[in-house]
Amino acid sequence: MATEDKNRATAAAILPLVGGAANVSSIAHCMTRLRLGLHDRSLVDDEALKAVPAVMGVVEDDTYQIVLGPGTVARVTPEFEQLVEEGRAAAPEPGEAAPSVSAEELAAQGAAMKAARKAKNATPFKLFLRRIANIFVPLIPALIGCGIIAGLNGLLVNLGWLTSVTPALAAMASGFMALIAVFVGYNTAKEFGGTPILGGAVAAIIVFPGVANIEAFGQKLSPGQGGVLGALGAAVLAVYVEKWCRRWVPEALDVLVTPTLTVLVSGLVTIFGLMYVAGEISTAIGTFADWLLSNGGAGAGFVLGGLFLPLVMLGLHQALIPIHTTLIEQQGYTVLLPILAMAGAGQVGAAAAVYFRLPRNESIRRTIKSALPAGLLGVGEPLIYGVSLPLGRPFITACVGGAFGGGFIGLFNQLGDKVGSTAIGPSGWALFPLLDGNHGLGTTAAIYAGGLLVGYFAGFLATYFFGFSKDLLTEFNVSQDPAESTVAATGGPTTPDAPAKEPAGV
Repeated sequence: MATEDKNRATAAAILPLVGGAANVSSIAHCMTRLRLGLHDRSLVDDEALKAVPAVMGVVEDDTYQIVLGPGTVARVTPEFEQLVEEGRAAAPEPGEAAPSVSAEELAAQGAAMKAARKAKNATPFKLFLRRIANIFVPLIPALIGCGIIAGLNGLLVNLGWLTSVTPALAAMASGFMALIAVFVGYNTAKEFGGTPILGGAVAAIIVFPGVANIEAFGQKLSPGQGGVLGALGAAVLAVYVEKWCRRWVPEALDVLVTPTLTVLVSGLVTIFGLMYVAGEISTAIGTFADWLLSNGGAGAGFVLGGLFLPLVMLGLHQALIPIHTTLIEQQGYTVLLPILAMAGAGQVGAAAAVYFRLPRNESIRRTIKSALPAGLLGVGEPLIYGVSLPLGRPFITACVGGAFGGGFIGLFNQLGDKVGSTAIGPSGWALFPLLDGNHGLGTTAAIYAGGLLVGYFAGFLATYFFGFSKDLLTEFNVSQDPAESTVAATGGPTTPDAPAKEPAGV
């Protein structure tokens, strides 16, 4: 089957299982997930969705999220959007068929359920973090591509190969980072309801070379000062200025006055205030990250690696995206991401232990076998939502594995061997092409590989010995075959003359 046909088939399989085109209110995607806004959550068939071959799992948050994995999601989403548009075009007009009362009641019930879930998750802080994520997530593909080119260029420079090509590779790798503030400004204005190009125009001031001739707070400004944080603040300000102008400027003058005042007012505030303030904050973030790992070392890595999975579950990991981006902009790499990636290593180790602890549960073992390759490459959702989180304890022991892996890398940071990533997004083995540090690629890769191994083994051992209670083992270590389930549950065949054996426990 051609790739296009395969992606369209996946989209076609998903659409009816989420209630059809009429039930879809919004469509978006991130690195691994198709994110859908749904009118009626009760129309979704979760189990049938999980059975679709390309679907690795489902997650419910403020949107309904279908895990498809990196690469696949970017190809399936356009096909899904097209099918939704076709479905809406073919749907009858609202007045053509009157829904039955029972259908209306069902829809109302589904809407109430959705509203209750959204109200539970839609705290102002989480909504703010989601907005921040929506600004930076679209930039990840460019960060990855440019980061890999930068790593390749560094390798060629160190080897002294292709000296006529390396300057061109350096330009490719650095061009996006030189203008990243503009893209952040554009996305920020779009996310906060303003005109995207005006947000980009104001943010462009930050990277304009001419700002070097301007003095603010008694100091000369430098191009790029304030970075992505300054661009974000400048674009938010531009949105508020623009909205004020739309409200008060006469329509006849709007097309001339509104964009002019938006750029002028927010531009002046950016130059004579935001650039300096955001620059100080950015510098403080870099200094704190260096200080934390230089002094906290293994302890800091242990805490960061151990807490990252819970942060992901709560949606709070999104707050780290601008921090990663700021560090990459300042230092060329983020030292936090390799440590946080150890959470995925702990998850892989925990899943492997679950596989061995539940030899009779074919269903869970099949899930682990199918999801483990993705987990090794840093796509952890199938293992989290399909294995460790439903079981409970293995999720905690997976965090323990991540903590030990993070502590290992943190220790080497304290010893002076920095391990960083030139981009955000990938994890696991997929992070190797993006690694960078202060002691050469070989040393950096070796330390990162060591952290992965520590995370694997710690997650495995913690889960194997402490991840199951007797009750949990009795409940889940059973065969899908009814005849074998009795054997699995009792530890042996039950006969009138032989009492059932107690189940094995930890």
